[in-house]
Amino acid sequence: MEEKKYVTTWGNAISIADRKPENYAKDLTLRYPIRPMFDADKLKITLDNFCGTEPVTITKVYVGKVPVTFENGSASVTIPAGESRVSDETAFAVTRGEDFNISIYLGDFTQMRSAVLITGPLSKGTYTVGDYAASGALPADLTRKTNWFYFLSNVELYTSAKNRAVICYGDSITSQAWPDYLSLRLFHEKIEHTAIVRRAASGTRILRQYDNITYDSYGLKGDTRFPHEARVSGADTIIIQHGINDIIHPVGVEVNPFRPWSDLPTAQELIDGLKRYIEWAHEYGLKVYMGTLLPIYGWRTYEPFRNDLRNEVNEWIRTTHEAEGCIDFDKALRDRTNSAAFAQGYDSGDHLHPSLKAYERMAAEVPKDILG
Repeated sequence: MEEKKYVTTWGNAISIADRKPENYAKDLTLRYPIRPMFDADKLKITLDNFCGTEPVTITKVYVGKVPVTFENGSASVTIPAGESRVSDETAFAVTRGEDFNISIYLGDFTQMRSAVLITGPLSKGTYTVGDYAASGALPADLTRKTNWFYFLSNVELYTSAKNRAVICYGDSITSQAWPDYLSLRLFHEKIEHTAIVRRAASGTRILRQYDNITYDSYGLKGDTRFPHEARVSGADTIIIQHGINDIIHPVGVEVNPFRPWSDLPTAQELIDGLKRYIEWAHEYGLKVYMGTLLPIYGWRTYEPFRNDLRNEVNEWIRTTHEAEGCIDFDKALRDRTNSAAFAQGYDSGDHLHPSLKAYERMAAEVPKDILG
């Protein structure tokens, strides 16, 4: 009989939803399609209230039309603030590449704070007014699309022990399309034993976080995030591309009272933060590949000193022997005559985030030997 184990096939970070008056929901069904990387006959899911400030009760969860239970058979589960809950093992046939839905019904008022915003060809959800967790088709007049993923942080499949996961860790650049394109590359190249697990939260910095309601949705600092996000069942490798927000956010209190110059790190402080990531990852049994920071020329806070800081950090990333390797995303996407800027066609238009074409290029830059 083939040896099996649980391997995460899909995952998200859990960050802080944008603070709005309507940050509570009731009588709402969330539905998220999952594209599995492996065949399996059983699964477990994790619901996470890591960033909540009060308990949340999930009334029911379905995978397809099969109910998911928690804590030895309960349909509902209450998750205290700052905690997560893993479901009971659920018998459910999964075929590699064939999407299935996870539906979460919130019956009573629920704080909608533990969430993350992600985009990409495989990252699309919906919400529906009413209880449609066990339903197939959703009523169009009661349903809207969303890229906010609430509570759902992990989907683990009971699958062949040959299978494994690669984590993509970062900020808004990684919460956008390149991890999805990397997953699609696995299908295209028939790499059958690897899953891509995204751990990314927009606005996050390595060294600091915002403790005010204007910017707290920019997420948690690295020292808080990384230990929570980087321990993934079946993972043996992590790709880290993080740090640009530490460089571009500070503007001085005369411009923005929440973004003092004292938040601007030195290159060594950023490097020390990246070294902590590497140390933790190695403790968790992960190989580490560092991604260089992307061009920022033309971004609204751009100044030459910020680009100098980026280049200094990138030089360390390219030359350090503390990680297993470097993926030089910067070199792949930058302009050949102005290295501070994106190459033609690779800028989304805001001069910070890549275009879809550039995200495809980032996925193509990941060496095949990392993917297995």
